[in-house]
Order: sequence, then C-alpha cells, then structure tokens
Amino acid sequence: MSRSRHTALFALVTVATLTLAGCAEPTDAAGGGSDRAAAKGKTPTTDVVSKVRKDEAAAKLLPAGVREAGTLRIASSVGAPPGAFYEEDGSTAAGADIDFADAVARVLGLKLTREVASFEAILPALGSGKYDLGTGNFGVTDERRRTIDFVTYINDGQGFAVREDNDLKKVTDLTQLCGLDVATGAGTTFEVTLQKNLPRCAEAGKKPYNVKTYADQAAIWISLQQNRSDVVMSTINGLRYAVTQQEGLRFLNEFKRLDVGFAFKKGSPLTPAFQAAVNRLKEDGTYDRILKKWGTTESAIETSEISPPELK
Repeated sequence: MSRSRHTALFALVTVATLTLAGCAEPTDAAGGGSDRAAAKGKTPTTDVVSKVRKDEAAAKLLPAGVREAGTLRIASSVGAPPGAFYEEDGSTAAGADIDFADAVARVLGLKLTREVASFEAILPALGSGKYDLGTGNFGVTDERRRTIDFVTYINDGQGFAVREDNDLKKVTDLTQLCGLDVATGAGTTFEVTLQKNLPRCAEAGKKPYNVKTYADQAAIWISLQQNRSDVVMSTINGLRYAVTQQEGLRFLNEFKRLDVGFAFKKGSPLTPAFQAAVNRLKEDGTYDRILKKWGTTESAIETSEISPPELK
C-alpha cells in the first residue's frame, strides 16, 4: 500500500477524533510529556532525544568498521501510534520506536539511515544484509530467535479490542473467539498465535474463527468499525492508544506479554553495543521520559537483554 493511501486510511480513523479531543494537556519540559497527554487524543511532540549524549564505553562495543563509518541502515515499520506512525505531513515518522532508535544512535555516536518497510518484510531482509537492524514492535519469540537476534527495550504483547456493542468481556482462551471474525496484522505473532490455535475450535465442537489479516493498521480498524470484523488482536499498547482515538470501541484485555526488541540478523556483532546503549538510556532518565511521552510506562523493562527466552 502506498504512503498516501496509508495516510488517507489512517486519517479516517484517527484525525477526526484527534480534532474532537481538543488540545492535549501541557507537557512537562523536564519530564518529557505525560501519560495523560498521550491519552487525550493529540499525539505528543515533546523532544526527548536531542539532549542525549554519546557514551564512549557503549560506543567502543561497536565493530571498528561501524565506528569509522558512523552510520547504520535501519528498517522501520510505520503503522500507528504509539509505536510508529506518520505525522500530518505524511512523510515524517514519529513514535516510541522512532524515539528509542534515535536515542540509542545518539548514545553510540551514530547516524541512522532510515527506510520505511512493511512489517512482514523486515525480518527476512535482515538476514539478507539489506538492513543492519529493524524496528516494528517485534515481539521476542522462541521461533523468531532461531533466525533473529534481539536487543530488548520494552515489554508489550498481545491483546484484544472490540466494538462497544460486543458482548465479549474478556478473552482468556482463544476458543472464546470461535465463530467470530478476528482482524490482525499480517506476518505478526498475533497471526501465528491465531492460526496455531485454530484447530481447537473444531476440537471443542465449535465453528472456527476466521482470521482476517491486513498489512495496514488503519485497514484493521476500519474493518472493525464497519462490522466486517468482530475482534481486533494486536499490541497491548497499540490497542490501548487506538481506543482513546475512536468512538465506540473498547480495549478488552491483555492476553500475553512479550518482550520487544531491536531486531538484527542472527549473530550480529551490533547487539552488545545496543544493549549497553539501552541500559545507558535507563541510567540517564531518557528511557523513562520516552515511555512517559507515549503513555506506555507500564511497558518498562528492568534491564535490556540480548535474545532472552520467550515469556511464557
């Protein structure tokens, strides 16, 4: 889908509600905004990155060739707030993923050459060497760890949202979805989880649920609003943000938590430096300021890890 088409779709489900929500709460210059401001409807613009300084100890962990070149190629999946989205100009990427990547680059004394890519295309492209790293709210799973290395920076995971008129109260078992149309992102852990558990409906003597995948986040929400889907399965943070922007929708519940990380090809020599950089951001307070800006303080991790086991 083209960028202009994506922007138009995104506008259908967000711009009107951003306008109706009015002005956001004033941001706290020292604290980098607030959870309340991020949830009021106007996306926050507080600068929480430009004052980050290079940390020599972390930078020394980079391969010599990378330090000399001073640049890395990053692929970013741009979908919806608070992770990554386009600002109103339709071309400037913003969001928590963007802030974290830019802040880590500053710690390491690097410049990022960013290319926007589809979520499902990024991980395979890392293995081919097209990009040095990728962002896209990539959950750390045991399956992915076979071919990809991760450096964790937040904890997010899987959840559900529905229309207000839906009788569902909480999904604790996927058989509760049997007979429903479930919308989710293509190539995601949500799609994998849904497809893996699909046979359980037949085992329970129920009609199977129908998994409807979309490459565009805005299209997912349109399908729900237009009654073409009954439930959305997506990221916890993305769902919580989205329901504050759209009338008639509600966040249902968290289903499973996952660590989220920067993605690298297996065996990448970049991971120790990125881990040190994330932990440096935690030490100097930038980490907390980014989370606060985007209203995702519940996603804080204690320390960054390299390819930890999947959370069970």
